[in-house]
Order: sequence, then structure tokens, then C-alpha cells
Amino acid sequence: MFQLYYDHAAKAKDDILSGLTVALALVPEAVAFAFVAGVHPLVGLYAAFMVGLITSLIGGRPGMISGATGALAVVMVALVAQHGIEYLFATVVLMGFIQIGAGLLKLGKFIRMVPYPVLLGFVNGLAIVIFLAQLQQFQVEDGSWMSGTPLYIMGGLVLLTMLIMHFLPKLTRAIPSGLAAIVAISAIVILGGLDTKSVGDIASIGGGFPPFHIPEIPLNFETLQIIFPYAIILAAIGLIESLLTMSVIDEMTDTRGQGNRVCIGQGTSNIVTGFFGGMGGCAMIGQSMINISSGGLRNLSGIAAALFLLSFILFASPLIEMIPVAALVGIMFMVVIGTFEWGSFNMLNKVPREDSFVVILVAAVTVATDLAIAVVVGVIATALVFAWKQARHVYADNSIDENGSKVYVVHGPLFFASVHRFNELFDIKNDPDDVIIDFAHSRVADHSAIETIDNLADKYTKAGKTLHLRHLSIECKALLENAGDLVEVNIKEDPHYHVADDKLA
Repeated sequence: MFQLYYDHAAKAKDDILSGLTVALALVPEAVAFAFVAGVHPLVGLYAAFMVGLITSLIGGRPGMISGATGALAVVMVALVAQHGIEYLFATVVLMGFIQIGAGLLKLGKFIRMVPYPVLLGFVNGLAIVIFLAQLQQFQVEDGSWMSGTPLYIMGGLVLLTMLIMHFLPKLTRAIPSGLAAIVAISAIVILGGLDTKSVGDIASIGGGFPPFHIPEIPLNFETLQIIFPYAIILAAIGLIESLLTMSVIDEMTDTRGQGNRVCIGQGTSNIVTGFFGGMGGCAMIGQSMINISSGGLRNLSGIAAALFLLSFILFASPLIEMIPVAALVGIMFMVVIGTFEWGSFNMLNKVPREDSFVVILVAAVTVATDLAIAVVVGVIATALVFAWKQARHVYADNSIDENGSKVYVVHGPLFFASVHRFNELFDIKNDPDDVIIDFAHSRVADHSAIETIDNLADKYTKAGKTLHLRHLSIECKALLENAGDLVEVNIKEDPHYHVADDKLA
């Protein structure tokens, strides 16, 4: 019993300390994303607190951290600029209802269909995005780059932070290395009187408890026309980023999250956030990596991070504003190093070139545009590559049977990508008057295949020859109804194959 208590206490300590580290790293990112969206820093901080707390309480992925993110902020900025912040709050609420709907409809399971090359490209692309986002901390107020002594101090502190995070875990894991680095760098800067950028130089984070606020917008169809497109886009981006982050954590921890529950948790958190003056949010892969690497593997770590963040806003803003930005940049650089799949460079020459292309494509699109577009592009590219490969496997064995009919035994699926190759298999001019196509080893998959068979039958008819289709499944024959009298189907020899659909248990 004492051992059990000790194990639980040790795990709780890891979660709480990891949550503190995450909360400290959340502050500058939430403020930065608020600026990107064109809203007050507290709007981003409130979102980080509420989204992080609620998703940790009811979400489906222990250890995953959620909050205000850049992927959502870049979409929000146009809405805020054109219609104001009240429309943003309403959009976040509607976004939440859409995400809950996705969870109730059990759409979260479809994230399992995202191919591994797409997931790998997503991770690498997001690591690059996180790295590039930190570079703006090396700029001064007028947008020019640091130089001279300020740059040396900033770079030295960043490097020292990274060294502490790298070597401290080799000595002890009693305290998260990220938290130790923040404390050490802050002490060096404060006690040494070093002149370097701090959190307070970015924005003041002091404030009160998030107030309940109903968005002040007209409740009419015109308002819905404005906010609905944004809500759909934000909901999609939020769910894609959250579910992909869940998949990455699943792989790292050898566990499995609940995708549909994640959808419901994200949606609930955004509804609440919209009514309490927050900008909404989703899972954050960078903060989640900090949390996992610091030992925060349970929901308590996310809850602790949210509560620490709220306490910073309410009580400790002067202390938090003293933390050097260099320490937080150093932590994020270590996150980049840990997140990027460096083994993918060696993998490029060992896997099919098509998969390597998808990895690079998704990473590039993630950096150039946003996550949602990158994932959609990656899935489409993978599907097209798969279709092209399958299309190359269509072939036919042909022979003359005892009745003098020529029999084509088709192998491989007949669908949009394989119809051209299918048409090349037949010699209409030199074939006998009676031709049989045997589909025992093939399936008619889509409308393109139907039209191809229809056209082929028409060509044989015009040539004065008869075409028979044999060994079609019941489902394939149903698809061929549009062929009408142009084809003759040998029903007696047709087996009954079952095609999986929603009607089958």
C-alpha cells in the first residue's frame, strides 16, 4: 500500500512540475498568437487556460496540451479585421458545436486513415514552423535583427538553456529540465543585471478571472453567413491538428488516445472559451512534446498547466514578466530538435520514392500555408499514388474455349485510374464473334469503370460481335444497370460476394 501511494505521489509530482514548465512556455506563445489574430494578449491567455483545462478534464488523450495556436490565429485575423472581436467569439462558439458534432458522429476514427508519410511530413513541417516562429524573438522593435552585444547575450542564454535541458536529465530527473533551465537562466539574468528581452517586454499578462460574456452580435441569418465559413475552417483545422498530435503522442508513448472523445473535448472547450472572452484553440504539438518529455503523461499535467497559467494572470504576472525570453526560446529549440524526425533523411533512400515525395510535400505545404491544407494535400497525393500503382496491376489472360469464344480473364480492380489500361487489353477487330470477359479476379469499382464497360460493349456491338460478362458479383451487377441491353451477364455462374457497407453488422 505504501509503495502504491509512493508511485502515485511520484507520478503526481512529475505531472505538476511538468505542468508548471508548460505553463511558463505557454505565456509567450499565447501572447504571440493573440497578436497574430489581432486581439488583446489576455484573449489568447484566457483561451490557453480554458481550452487547456477543459480538454484535460474531458478530452481523450492524457498528456496532450491544448491552447491558442498559430494555425487558428492566421485564419482569425481576417475575421477580426473585418467584423471585430465579438464576431470572433461567436465563431469560436459555433466552431465548438461543429467539433462536438464531429465527435458524436464518430468522425475522429478517420484520423487513423492518414498515411504514415503524411504524419511524418506533418511532424517535420510543424517542427520547422515552430523553429521559424522563434526567430522573431531575435528581432528588435523596428523589425531589424539583433546585432552586437544584445545578440551575443541572447544567443548565449539560448545555448545555455539547451545545454541544461540536454545534460540535466543525465544527472537527475527529480525536476523537469525545462523548469530548471528557466529558473537558472532567470537567476543569471536578474542577479547578473544582464540587459536582454523578457516576457514583460512582449506584453503585460496581468488580469482578472475570465468574465462570462455573451457575444454582442445581431442574431440573424446575415451573421450566420459571416461566421459559418470561418467556423467550418477553424473546426477542421483544430480537429486535424488535435487528432494528428494525438497520433504522434500515441506513437511516442505506445498508448492509444480516443479520437472521438478528443473531438468532443475540443468542441466543449471552444464553446466555453467563446463565452468567456477567449480566442479558442486546439492541441499544441510543441507544448505537448515539452509535457511528455518532462514526464507529464497524465491528464493532471494539463490541468496543472492551465491552473498555473491562471495563477500567473491573477497573482504572479510581475514575476513571470521577468523571465528572459531566451530561456523560453531555448526550450522551444529543444522541442524542435526532439520533434523533427531526423531519421527521415536516412529513410528517403530506403522507402518508395512516392512516399519520400509525400513526406517532403506535406512538410513544405505545412511551412508555406497551414496544417489543414498540408494534410489534405498529403492524403490526396497518397491516394493518387496508390491509385496509379493499382492501375498498373490490371492485366488479362486470354484463351479460346470449347465453343470458340474468346475469354478474357481480367486481374486487378477496374476503376478510374485503370480504365485506360483495361481498354488496351482487347483486340476488337481480330476477336471472334463471341467474347467473354471473366471478372472472377477483378471488381468493378466506380462509375468510370461502368462507362468503360458500356463503351466497350458498344464497340463490340458495332463490330457485329457479342460481349458477355461473367463472374460479376451482385453488387457489381447493380452498378452496371446503366449498361442496359448493351451487355449480357451470365447470371448462373456469378458468385455472391458481400461488399462491406453500413447495412452489414
